[in-house]
Amino acid sequence: MVAAGRRGADGGVPARAGDIAHGGLANTAARLLDRALDTVRERFRRVRAVGGLALQAGLAAALSWFVAHELLHVSQPVFAPISAVSTLAASVGQRLRRTVELILGVTVGVLIGDLLLLVIGTGWWQLALIVVLAIMVALFLAGSAAVVIQAGATAVLIATLSPSIRDLEVPRFVDALVGGGVALLVTAVLLPLNPLRVLNRAARPALDLLAAQLDATADALAERDAARARTARGELRQNKGPLKAFVEATQGAREASTLSPVHWHQRRGPVGRYAQAAEPIDRAMRNSGTLIRRSVTLIEDREPVPEPLPRAVADLAEAVRLLKRQFAAGDEPDRARKQALLAVETAGHAYREGVGFSGAVVVAQVRTTVSDLLVAIGLSQEDANRLVRRSFGGL
Repeated sequence: MVAAGRRGADGGVPARAGDIAHGGLANTAARLLDRALDTVRERFRRVRAVGGLALQAGLAAALSWFVAHELLHVSQPVFAPISAVSTLAASVGQRLRRTVELILGVTVGVLIGDLLLLVIGTGWWQLALIVVLAIMVALFLAGSAAVVIQAGATAVLIATLSPSIRDLEVPRFVDALVGGGVALLVTAVLLPLNPLRVLNRAARPALDLLAAQLDATADALAERDAARARTARGELRQNKGPLKAFVEATQGAREASTLSPVHWHQRRGPVGRYAQAAEPIDRAMRNSGTLIRRSVTLIEDREPVPEPLPRAVADLAEAVRLLKRQFAAGDEPDRARKQALLAVETAGHAYREGVGFSGAVVVAQVRTTVSDLLVAIGLSQEDANRLVRRSFGGL
């Protein structure tokens, strides 16, 4: 019985085809389960992240309807809650602007619709002409998509409903004013967002991504693993979404700390400092990308990797993590500053031990990235550069 007695090259009995197939199915099922769990967790995180917005929208819709109907006696205040929810649906940081755009668009639509109805009457071609002119005037005055949409929609309502509903113009304008105003009231006073929490939630993915890929690059340098460095390079290139969210969050934090009396004290403190960090952190991302690209070349070209060089990159990653934690706590980022300068000092040791062409670029990018982080912490560019030169030591 040759088949039954055949052994593998290592002397063991080879796995049966059925066992291999069963193992493959089990692995596939495990991967699918992990993916499904990740999807569920991500959706729960998404719901949790916008839970505050949902509460704000519900309160604003109910309150705007109450104000328009019960206090101002608008018979059918449909557009007040719509305007409130539309304002809150704008990106955090754009709500004051959205309210102004909403009112401007409604005003343009009402004026164009009324004036043309008096001159040319109603009908299908009159509707087309009114909408075209309302949109053109809105584009001329503001150029914003929100203004154009509101102007066009209001012009349609005026042209189609005015013949059957008297005095539609005033309720439409009042609804827009009430909806936008109530949305701002809810945002600023009744259910204000914590600007520091908004910033933390948005900054965490960007800073975690940067720290993780710098750590991976440090390990790749220590082990001379070009494939791992290439993976880190590819991962860091996926930073556009997190960075965009961070920049938008800085706008929202500024708006929240300006409009809400509850958070006025944060405007010049941690929120102001955090909000100013977005641009230098963006630069730190780009300079770290160059650092990782040159690390790949360094390993592929078999250049020398002095022992302090991976440590310098790892120190830089730790500085990013400390910056994230101290910003999140609203503390002065002193430990992050010391850690960043330690990375520069270690890079100086690596440079003096001897590096090749790409190694010198990696050292230079450690210096430049630390300078960016120091500016993010709150130093001027001149002070940051001076501290970096002092920590690096003699050339």
